[in-house]
Amino acid sequence: MDKKRVGQIKERFDLVIHSDESANIEFWFARELMSLLGYERWENFDKAILRAMESCETSGIEIADHFREVTKMVTLGSTAKRAVKDYMLTRYACYLIAQNGDPKKEEIAFAQSYFAVQTRKQELIEERIALIERTEARGRLRESEKRLSQNIYERGVDDAGFGRIRSSGDQALFGGHSTQDMKYRLGVNEKRPLADFLPTLTIAAKNLATEMTNYNVEEKDLQGEQAITGEHVQNNLSVREMLGQRGIKPEDLPPSEDIKKLERRVKSQEKKLATQVGKLPELDDISDK
Repeated sequence: MDKKRVGQIKERFDLVIHSDESANIEFWFARELMSLLGYERWENFDKAILRAMESCETSGIEIADHFREVTKMVTLGSTAKRAVKDYMLTRYACYLIAQNGDPKKEEIAFAQSYFAVQTRKQELIEERIALIERTEARGRLRESEKRLSQNIYERGVDDAGFGRIRSSGDQALFGGHSTQDMKYRLGVNEKRPLADFLPTLTIAAKNLATEMTNYNVEEKDLQGEQAITGEHVQNNLSVREMLGQRGIKPEDLPPSEDIKKLERRVKSQEKKLATQVGKLPELDDISDK
């Protein structure tokens, strides 16, 4: 997500913040937040809130401190008013809702970062979005490689053969540099996966080549190590050529921070979030303005 787009979405989220100075807390109303999270029907959003409340309870955190059902008066036509169900939500509650939403929605992906950080500074939100994108890309690569391993095992190739196939693919993608060469160039420990230190672009490139291999192995029912190696090498060469047309050489890209350290840091931030945001103020009915 580019910086301009992040800024545009952030402005919309900032507009619906409420605060209680006596309680020193920011909070949000669910009905104001609903459309910003990509939901059109209250019934669907209410279900997402209930899932978030279950997550809160499972974590051993008091639900009432972060979720409070309230009655909100809305205007119907010119004069008539009707009471509707709403919720007051802390930053932590909003974060849990985003975590239980559809991550494919751009709004949800943004919200997971927006509500996770204790400050509304855009650069910190951008940093966390970039982290999420990298960890998600790494997860997709794990899944595609797991599928490739299963595919080749079913076609007569053992674990050692899978390692050779994957290494041949790396050599094609990195311009003749083997997996071990790249670990040395990037300062990666011998026992750690190279992909844990690659930037998001390179992880995505490896995943694309692996998915192409999976598709053709299944579609053409390729058998044996030699045939599958040839397919995987060709797909990595194709991806490398595409990157080269944009002036990108994967072997020259700098390493990124150890993804395991990033994941631990994120989990630590999330653990602190519930205690740092404070508790909801005591309010009964909330009327619309």
